[in-house]
Amino acid sequence: MNYVPRGPKKPVDMTPSEDAVREAQRLTNNLSEMVEALRAAHVAAETHKRDDKERRTECTIDMAIAHYEEFGVIGAEHSPI
Repeated sequence: MNYVPRGPKKPVDMTPSEDAVREAQRLTNNLSEMVEALRAAHVAAETHKRDDKERRTECTIDMAIAHYEEFGVIGAEHSPI
């Protein structure tokens, strides 16, 4: 695992099914480390998704502004304002 723990550990209560615990323990000898690594991977993936969405939104806004500045508003020639 590439996860490097940061900060002090804090005990928490979890209630996974016995089958899930048994299966996970069969696959790893350190269940706490595995859960923490999965949490870190999930947080990184969600952060990346949110950052990407924000970047795409900003790009769309920039394109709309550029389009408005070049072509104006559709129907502006018919507006009395």
